[in-house]
Amino acid sequence: MKRLLFIELQKTWKNKASRVLTIMYFGLLSLIAMVASIKFDIGPFKFHLAEMGIFNFPFIWHLNTFIAVFVKGFFAVIIVSMMANEYSYGTLKQNLIDGMSKKEFILSKFVTVVAFSLVSTLFIFITSLILGLIFSSYNEVGIIFSHMEYLIAYFVNLVGFFSFCLFVGILIKRSAFALGFLFMWFLVEVFLVYHRLGLRDSVNRFLPLESMSQLLIEPFTKLSAIKNINNQIGIAYTKDYDVHFSTILIVLAWTAIFVYSSYLLLKKRDL
Repeated sequence: MKRLLFIELQKTWKNKASRVLTIMYFGLLSLIAMVASIKFDIGPFKFHLAEMGIFNFPFIWHLNTFIAVFVKGFFAVIIVSMMANEYSYGTLKQNLIDGMSKKEFILSKFVTVVAFSLVSTLFIFITSLILGLIFSSYNEVGIIFSHMEYLIAYFVNLVGFFSFCLFVGILIKRSAFALGFLFMWFLVEVFLVYHRLGLRDSVNRFLPLESMSQLLIEPFTKLSAIKNINNQIGIAYTKDYDVHFSTILIVLAWTAIFVYSSYLLLKKRDL
């Protein structure tokens, strides 16, 4: 397992584009911490995000994981490009000639997906913990480490989405077309979910991208300031912000389907 991961990390780091995108990916995650320093003081108008309570425990776990999910597109490009390079540079065929089985090849890609998802989750955990310890009004241990399920949901979201990217990268060998397919699939699901003629909610939750998005519901309407504004204008929210085990199972099932389908594609394909 370590050998397979080491091989993939070497490939990723030696590729200049992948290296730059990886640095940008974690750089953008770091920008979440910089949001805390945003402060405007223009006459009577004062605006400081940290004073609005967005970095309070345990709300910060939900907020930061939700925001960080939108950065995953950078690593999606890396995965799709990684698979395209395997075909264009002939490294896939060379790995198989050198004795790596097709099962080991897919396993190496999936292990890399899990490793990057784990590192991203750990990065968000450390960043959120530091921000919370600095700005949160609640510093009791029981409160700090409550609602950690949002980090689990974030990790599962990344693994599921990156596994989908892996499958698309193997299905469509050219990175530009693969990324285009991902975007078109996203538009199809948006149409099905939000169009009146689309599927019912009970069916929508089983769509791959929609099930991943349901892991982390937007947290902003949980803020007391937003609630007060909504109450004043007569808007009442009854949104369910919890992470449900059933949704995690759906995403994990899609992950297994994508990884196994990737293996079947590679197994049947003449290289």
